[in-house]
Amino acid sequence: MVHSLYISTTESGSGKALISLGVVELILRKTTKVGFFRPVISDVEDGTRDGDIDLILTHFGLEQEYEESYGLTYKQVNDLLVHSRTDQILERVITKYKALEKKCDFILCEGSDYLGESSAFEFDLNAEIAKNLGCPILILGNAYERSPEDAISPVKISWDNYQDKKCQVIGIVLNRVHPEETGKLRAALAKEFDNSHTLAVIPYVHKLSSPRVREIGEQLGAKVLYGQKRLNSLATNYIVAAMQVQHAITWLREDSLVITPGDRGDIILGMLQADQSSNYPHLAGLILSTGFVLEPSIAALIDGLADPFPILALEQDTYTTASLVHDVSPALTATDHEKIALSMQLFAEWVDSSQLEASIRTIAIKGITPKLFTYNLLQQAKSQKRHIVLPEGKDPRILQAVAVLLSQGIADITLLGNPEEIALEIKKQGIQLDPHSFNIIDPPRSEQLDNYATTLYELRKSKGMSLDLAHDQVLDVSYFGTMMVYLGHADGMVSGAIHTTQHTIRPALQIIKTIPGFSIVSSVFLMCLADRVLVYGDCAVNPNPNAEQLAEIAISSADTAKRFGIEPKVALLSYSSGESGEGEEVEKVRQATKIAQERRPDLDLEGPIQYDAAVDADVGAQKMPGSKVAGKATVLIFPDLNTGNNTYKAVQRETGAIAIGPIMQGLKKPVNDLSRGCTVADIINTVAITAIQAQGH
Repeated sequence: MVHSLYISTTESGSGKALISLGVVELILRKTTKVGFFRPVISDVEDGTRDGDIDLILTHFGLEQEYEESYGLTYKQVNDLLVHSRTDQILERVITKYKALEKKCDFILCEGSDYLGESSAFEFDLNAEIAKNLGCPILILGNAYERSPEDAISPVKISWDNYQDKKCQVIGIVLNRVHPEETGKLRAALAKEFDNSHTLAVIPYVHKLSSPRVREIGEQLGAKVLYGQKRLNSLATNYIVAAMQVQHAITWLREDSLVITPGDRGDIILGMLQADQSSNYPHLAGLILSTGFVLEPSIAALIDGLADPFPILALEQDTYTTASLVHDVSPALTATDHEKIALSMQLFAEWVDSSQLEASIRTIAIKGITPKLFTYNLLQQAKSQKRHIVLPEGKDPRILQAVAVLLSQGIADITLLGNPEEIALEIKKQGIQLDPHSFNIIDPPRSEQLDNYATTLYELRKSKGMSLDLAHDQVLDVSYFGTMMVYLGHADGMVSGAIHTTQHTIRPALQIIKTIPGFSIVSSVFLMCLADRVLVYGDCAVNPNPNAEQLAEIAISSADTAKRFGIEPKVALLSYSSGESGEGEEVEKVRQATKIAQERRPDLDLEGPIQYDAAVDADVGAQKMPGSKVAGKATVLIFPDLNTGNNTYKAVQRETGAIAIGPIMQGLKKPVNDLSRGCTVADIINTVAITAIQAQGH
């Protein structure tokens, strides 16, 4: 049976995207076969896509095409109404929904937007659709700038109408509530409705309703004169600067968008200077009204600035420009990781997810899904928060990840780098991150510099290290960060976004060294497949391990799997299974298996075994009958780096699996390497993994 939920809003602007993100994230922890469907969408032009469909499909990578994700457009609905073909509207929606249903265990339906003058008809249509599709309904209300009575009234009307139409309503969410009114609104809802139906009262967060400067420019058709690299800045408030500059700058607030006529050179220069001053807040940008062309002298001055904030131009007068800017409607897009993370955080904090799940009814778990695995990772990291150092403090991806890590309480963070340059980069990228909310250390100015240099000298003097050379080396961020971990000033380190693997790992090998009883450092990838998570090792570090080293990799990988909640069943892979094959390479795997079994008799560990026999129950039963590992392997050990690296990349690309790693193992304290093409999500996951590893030290 396919389970479903229908989000029905009382009006436009209620925040459907936030709820949709939270619901899909929640259900993906139980099944990967999730679909997203909108019965009616706005008409789009020039190949643009419905915003919410694009957001959900792109962010979660749902396995469905855009055309499968909606029933009809408003134009198609109106055309059918003109010809009195109301029944065909419902028929077409049901047909497309049922086609999508064949691929899914769960479908989230998001109702229409209540645009124009047909709200009453749209409500009736949504009710008929939900009823005919068999979807239970979640009513979403909008409390923005409303009294409790005014906020609840439209919810009550919707509730009563759905009851009259014999629709099943499973819950109510009231969104955009004044933060000081959440308790009062929840009590009022409980009084009006059965308390079991109140799923959430979510406070209003101004950032979610604030547009990016890019959105303002696109919606108003503004010309971008400067600052193309900073168009993602949030504009949280607007200021019309008509007074003299010495007075105008006193009105500035963080992320202000300043509106002024294009001939006000004094305001333009004053705002540019204020944005670059540490004594004034970061500005989102400047909009020049009235169509005036910048004076050549002003333009020349701005041209000489390395990174000016966005300056946009409009033809309209200042009053009209301010009105247009105020009416800009921000959209939550798949590339806005910051707002998505904030939405997820609000959903997790304020929505009773266990009550919601129970209302939807149980969805059968078919193994651990990637979403559940990554969710568990973050929860495990939060349970015993650790301190992680990130040497690449200026990289925008690192800074975006830090904003999420801190907001969700995943880890305490230290960045290495020049504090002024990092603060400027945060400002330049428009990242909502307070530089005072985490630690920043500039190695050349650190009080620990001499201590680290002396310690490195003592550790490496037998290798020919001089004190001067040690001093020079700890100025390198990788060495400095590693010394922090070695001396307990941080619990772990994550690097590699802009540095090579060798640059990240060499200091760890020289300073932290390997666990007693192990001779090498190795790596694994956590491969999140559709319905399970496998451990692949070693796919990143050791080119051609001998039998002893391969045994160590197998043991380390089994312990890593156990640390992350995966029961280790270890398969040492080769081109033959059991005793059937001969040759130098298969003999190496056979010997490694024997060594590992002797060292760790507690592990279910077998080899040599072929990949298909390791993971497919039918093949495993045929090739290695009676095996505890064949067909059930969770940890797969490759005989060399060439095989492992190519296999993990092939599986990742061909199946869409999420590859988390490489995760380093065998070190006394955790240091992990990022790929130089890493995403923000990769960084967050790797920091969480490093924090979990540190919990065991």
